Amino acid sequence: MTKKAINNDVLLANIIKGIEEVKGQDIDILDLRDIDTSVCDYFVVCNGTSNTQVNAIVNSIQKIVSKELHDKPWHVEGSDNAEWVLMDYVNIVVHVFQKHIREYYNIESLWGDAKITTIENKY
Repeated sequence: MTKKAINNDVLLANIIKGIEEVKGQDIDILDLRDIDTSVCDYFVVCNGTSNTQVNAIVNSIQKIVSKELHDKPWHVEGSDNAEWVLMDYVNIVVHVFQKHIREYYNIESLWGDAKITTIENKY
């Protein structure tokens, strides 16, 4: 049985919804499609204020994507210490950071050629 392909725009919208449900902050979407060496189409980067909120963001994303699209991440890494959790949805990779860890790694600067879209907080 083959897996049904999920539209990237629909998956992105549900990931953003999952982040916003638990007040994730500083949401950036990095469009990597025009970069030859990229491993996926998009990075979604956000942060929480504590390891508890980082885990809440990850759980919210998984819950909403599972409920709406019947999909789950191919791989999740970093949940144990919840400073930087990576969620791999194959075409979209989500990075959920604690704020100080995000500032330290500055992942957006590593992909300087990417088109970055910032999602304004709704709260």
